[in-house]
Amino acid sequence: MSQSVSKTTSQSLPDVELDLRGTPCPINFVRTKLRLEQMEEGQLLEVWLDPGEPIEQVPDSLKVEGYPIEALEDRSEFFALRVRRTMKET
Repeated sequence: MSQSVSKTTSQSLPDVELDLRGTPCPINFVRTKLRLEQMEEGQLLEVWLDPGEPIEQVPDSLKVEGYPIEALEDRSEFFALRVRRTMKET
């Protein structure tokens, strides 16, 4: 099993999809984080991002915030980023 960027995945389907193509940085990160905060713990979010700065910045920013990145797929014209809503610490 390779951890490289792929066009297909056998992972589970996302609970929520968020299309942020055409959305500039840092707005795309802010919208992703807000959507994650609205989701239930453990749910999977798939975010569609443009190549370039969005795909370079958003995954790293999410990791810093403590969100696990589960997949990153190159779909030719955009990237699909899958991130899990983490459990809240009490």
